[in-house]
Amino acid sequence: MSRAPLIGTRLRERRIAAGMRQGDLSRAAGISPSYLNLIEHNRRNVTPEVLERLAQALDLAPEEFSERDPGALVAELRAAAASFPGSGAEADRAGELAGRYPGWAQLIADLQTHIAGLRQGMAALNDRLGHDPHLSAALHELLSALSAVRATAGILVETEDLSPDWQRRFHLNLHQDSERLVDGAEALVSWLDHSGEEPESVAVAPQDELEAWLARIGWTLPDEAAPDQIQGREARALARAWTGQAQKDIAMIPEAGLRKALAAGGDPALIAARFGVPVHAAMRRIAFRPGSDAGLVVCDASGTLLFRKPVPGFSPPRYGAACPLWPLFAALARPGQPVRAVVEMPQPGGGRFLCLAWCEARLPWGFAGPELREAAMLILPDPAPPADQAPIAAGTTCRICPREACPARREPSILGSAPAAAAKPQRGAARPG
Repeated sequence: MSRAPLIGTRLRERRIAAGMRQGDLSRAAGISPSYLNLIEHNRRNVTPEVLERLAQALDLAPEEFSERDPGALVAELRAAAASFPGSGAEADRAGELAGRYPGWAQLIADLQTHIAGLRQGMAALNDRLGHDPHLSAALHELLSALSAVRATAGILVETEDLSPDWQRRFHLNLHQDSERLVDGAEALVSWLDHSGEEPESVAVAPQDELEAWLARIGWTLPDEAAPDQIQGREARALARAWTGQAQKDIAMIPEAGLRKALAAGGDPALIAARFGVPVHAAMRRIAFRPGSDAGLVVCDASGTLLFRKPVPGFSPPRYGAACPLWPLFAALARPGQPVRAVVEMPQPGGGRFLCLAWCEARLPWGFAGPELREAAMLILPDPAPPADQAPIAAGTTCRICPREACPARREPSILGSAPAAAAKPQRGAARPG
């Protein structure tokens, strides 16, 4: 949008406030009254020289008639009007509002940004309520304690000929289960209190916001201005870093060469060797091509997931630890060695995937400091399993994995058992590629 509509309207307001007629101001500025009339009615652009003379005639600074980015402010006002279609706001007159009352216009734009942040925070908190393992554990403990209290109370009420000894036992059970119930309630209240301390920062983690944004744009390189659409400052910084890395990867592995390499088998180690780039760069290029059905997860030496691009049937956990049977963690233990394995996720909803993992190590402090490791795993759907290797029966995370017989289980599952065929102990193992 041109700056003239904002300047013209504001100039007219200042002239009227100063008690000057158009003829007086035009003579003082050395322009014709007709030209000034066109400027004030937003029908003619104004040059910086003319604007400076007009400002001097009104005893004002030229900055009084312009904003740093009026087009962005008008766009925010129109977005605010579109968010409340029943309000009757005249979106086509947003430029006039920004020109005549820039302070109020900025306030409306800031409130719109604040409301959008609150909505996003509510959506993220709703997602957290459904996925946070700590909340799930607290609710599970509450339900378990309530069920035990109800069962014990039912026995005491319905059984008339209980001996005093058995009554004492049931009263003791009732007391202990009541204490469990109190402890579970306190844990839940503590979780909710913590979430309420900083609702906007707690509800939305920057990494989650980044991955949600990437999912919306299809996990491909956006235009340069796209990261500015992200609400959170930290998430915007992550998005710019991701965009910069994607641009470097494309420069190192051009699309034409990548297509030929994929047609020849698409092995990321061979692609890396062909173009002289790190294996992780080749994995990123495969995962972030437009229309790619490959997933990607990245972790650091602690096993914490740093990045997650899920695929249907293989969704890395948002909170909590991932399945220790993933080839990702086998690669983490031996940097520089490829790990290849077929992984079967539990049904319903799971699938079979070829997972290629690679760990890179670096020494940012030299030999005098610790080694930093970062492992990445490329997830390719629906492979044909090798004849000499059985699939690994893995999962997402133990808490929601139904494989009860898994020897790698570290905690009970809150779900039911998997079908018998899927619950067999895994016979396969991740192997060097």
